[in-house]
Order: sequence, then structure tokens, then C-alpha cells
Amino acid sequence: MKAFRLDELEAERAANDGAYLQFVRERNMSVGLYALDAGELDPQQPHRQDEVYFVVSGRASITVGTETTQVGRGSVVYVPAGVAHKFHHITEDLRVMVVFSPPEG
Repeated sequence: MKAFRLDELEAERAANDGAYLQFVRERNMSVGLYALDAGELDPQQPHRQDEVYFVVSGRASITVGTETTQVGRGSVVYVPAGVAHKFHHITEDLRVMVVFSPPEG
């Protein structure tokens, strides 16, 4: 079994000075923690994998393709492979769990 604590993942991500920390990588999926602070710009480009975002904390808008919605704690968003997407109008520091299938990278 692999088990994780969000506070420990956030500390590891911050210590490595990056916006993204991959903490699970298996044959069919990977999982990571993505962080964007309030007012920050999201530099993402479309990915080759399907992905699911689960918002752990914070508030923002996300645009996927031509659709935009507001997200906050507890929101879940599916992004198909190859579709442009960005978080924007980040009003509270955003922490998002990301599941890629197949694994990212």
C-alpha cells in the first residue's frame, strides 16, 4: 500500500521549488500535486494523457477548450488528452491533485 499525507506532499513540493510534485507513478496512471498561488499564471500546455483535477483547496476559474467554470475545494474537472486548458483568475492559493492516465511524462 502507498499512503500519503497532503501536508507532507505540500512540504516536499515546496522544498523542491516546483509547482508540481508527482508522488505516484504506475503502469496505467500517475498522480501529482499541482500548486498555483493567488494571482499566478498557469503555464500548462495540452497533455498527451487524459487527466482529472481534484481541487484540494483554493479558488480559481479553469478553461478547458472553449468552456470555463469556477472551481474551489471539492471540485473535480476532467480534461481530455490534447485539449488546451488553464487555471486563471486564481483568487486563493490553489492546490490540485492531478491524475494522469496513462502516466504523465
